[in-house]
Amino acid sequence: MTSGNPKAPMDEPVFDAILSPHRSLGPLGFRNLLIAVGTASTLLSIPFYIMGAWPVIGFFGVDVGLLYVMFKINYRGARLREHVLMTHALLRLSRMDREGRTREWSFNPRWVRLQRDEHEEFGVMRLALVQRGREVEVARFLGPREKGEFARAFTQALSIVRRG
Repeated sequence: MTSGNPKAPMDEPVFDAILSPHRSLGPLGFRNLLIAVGTASTLLSIPFYIMGAWPVIGFFGVDVGLLYVMFKINYRGARLREHVLMTHALLRLSRMDREGRTREWSFNPRWVRLQRDEHEEFGVMRLALVQRGREVEVARFLGPREKGEFARAFTQALSIVRRG
């Protein structure tokens, strides 16, 4: 009796990446920003209240409220996820949208091609998996540099699959 890897070599991942949008301001930073803006708005509205221009206070409050709403909308976009899994036998792209719905596409890794649209000044602008006329854009929310890094790693994994 032997104890080895229960997975067959064809099922072992050659490439496995989970992509998600970058958010530069975390929850703690968001809270601190709202506290700072709210405090500044309150302090700046006091002289207007004293001068009798009390309606200005409402505009300061609207600014803080709009900042909160816009950041919440932005954070909702952070729920996006793409999972790219490649074995020797299958390439699967799973995409979860903002509402949590998931779509999946399957490709044969020996026949799929990664299409790159590049701008000489900015870098990789668009990536798409292409097979038999079917095209699915991948890594849409990444910046040009991150798309380039993804493309290099993905292309290297494709060459490993095709060699063997």
